[in-house]
Amino acid sequence: MSVERLSAEKYVLLTTFRKSGEPVSTPVWAAPLDGELVVWSARDAGKVKRLRRDDRVEVTACDVRGRRTHGPTVPGRARLLDAAGSARVRDAIARKYGVIGRVTMLFSRLRGGTRRTVGIAVRLNSAA
Repeated sequence: MSVERLSAEKYVLLTTFRKSGEPVSTPVWAAPLDGELVVWSARDAGKVKRLRRDDRVEVTACDVRGRRTHGPTVPGRARLLDAAGSARVRDAIARKYGVIGRVTMLFSRLRGGTRRTVGIAVRLNSAA
């Protein structure tokens, strides 16, 4: 499944891995940006902590509750972005999700500023 296909989904299930190897899946908003799938998260979220230790991820289409809906699970590698990259992710998410996305980004800034959140870029494995 390509970046374009997954980024067209309303929600994707982002799976990160604990030290033990146990998968932890979270439904997130995602958008395409520069050939990668990007998501946005609170900087202190568990998925961000796990990604600092292990960049392996899996991504699949899901609904708002995280139930897989269709299509394959695609492995990839994720990286946390710097302030400029995170700003581009927030813009991409706001563009894709329209008014709801823009309002969400506004409230996020009001609650703690841009330092509270971080962008995550996922490069899907090309063999997937």
